[in-house]
Amino acid sequence: MAFYEENPQHITKADLVVGIPSFNEAASIGHTVRVVEQGLKEYFGSLNTVIVNCDNHSTDGTKEQFFASPGEIPRIYLSTAPGTSGKGNNLRNLFEKVRELSASVVVVVESDVRNIAPYWIRNLGEPIVRGAGYAVPLYVRHKYEATLTSSLIYPFLRCLYGRRIRQPNVGDFGFKGQLVDKFLDSPVWTEAVRHFGIDIWMTNIALSSRVPICQSFMGCPKIHRVKDPYAHLRVMFHQVLSTVFDLMSVYADFWRQVKWSKPAALFGTDAHEVETPMPVDIQPVKLHERFLEGFDKYSGIWQRIYDQTVFPKLQEIRSLEPQHFSFPTPTWARVLFDAANVYRRSSEAERSTLLDSLLPLYVGKVLSFVKKTERMSLQQAEEYVENECVIFEEHKPYMVKVWE
Repeated sequence: MAFYEENPQHITKADLVVGIPSFNEAASIGHTVRVVEQGLKEYFGSLNTVIVNCDNHSTDGTKEQFFASPGEIPRIYLSTAPGTSGKGNNLRNLFEKVRELSASVVVVVESDVRNIAPYWIRNLGEPIVRGAGYAVPLYVRHKYEATLTSSLIYPFLRCLYGRRIRQPNVGDFGFKGQLVDKFLDSPVWTEAVRHFGIDIWMTNIALSSRVPICQSFMGCPKIHRVKDPYAHLRVMFHQVLSTVFDLMSVYADFWRQVKWSKPAALFGTDAHEVETPMPVDIQPVKLHERFLEGFDKYSGIWQRIYDQTVFPKLQEIRSLEPQHFSFPTPTWARVLFDAANVYRRSSEAERSTLLDSLLPLYVGKVLSFVKKTERMSLQQAEEYVENECVIFEEHKPYMVKVWE
């Protein structure tokens, strides 16, 4: 249970819970609460609702701002112990509270989103009310935003579990309350899951639980405060990918039976006009430098891990000039398939080195994506990503074979 709780209205039961994870978000959480309150009143006025702030013992007044924001819907504040950080730890407290409240519908929204709107609560909650088990938002994105998702997470998860969930680790979700039992009983609750890995972990569990899954079209970008995209890249890459690899072992009997993917239901396409995403600054020269540095540092590891069809191809890619750079998708799929198999047989220290060695290859794949799509529209780039996914699915029998 949470280290600390404030429940001033002594709420013991709710139909719908909106969870807002936070850490030192005093400047933004009041606005988020006001929008959530408006969305709950407008779209779920007939239900017993509660807003829960699951916090990391913020010291900037987040709790005070959470309660001070005007509104009538009951609120509960939960906190981890001082010094315990991580969104995953926050959400674990939320899951336990949802189970205690016997809530049937849960929506999670991040606390620092500047353009959150009331209809977001509808789009994430209504599919669950209608019978879906898990709802993932589909935001409008620039083709170079969230390249970890486009180049790795989306094609890999789609290949594994057979569902086309375009943004599986976007940070906001809706899900039926019964899923918290699956979350809390999961055998994988690693340090990675307690931090950056939590979003992809939730989607993996939902996919393997065979619940009806829905994508909710939001019609707009998701605008956070400005962040340095490289500030936490290594940590995020480690935690997200290790979470996917760890869950592969747990759900191997499931994903080995999946042959091809199928679309997920889509909700909310007629709600609002589609907005144009903000441009994303991409630096091909820096990407190429990082790939070359990684090649010099990790080529020995790659030669041991990858067979005689993959490593020579990596050497060939290494020799390409930046203007002609290309990282073929079949090679990238083989790299990830082999890495997943090596990961499950490795020690903790070996796993960390393996993930470090994958990072420059991912950077090279991003550079290849940039070169292939630089003259493409957003829609054309999306079609390119879809074709990449098909290639992953075509090569899945290789992964099943090496896993067995």
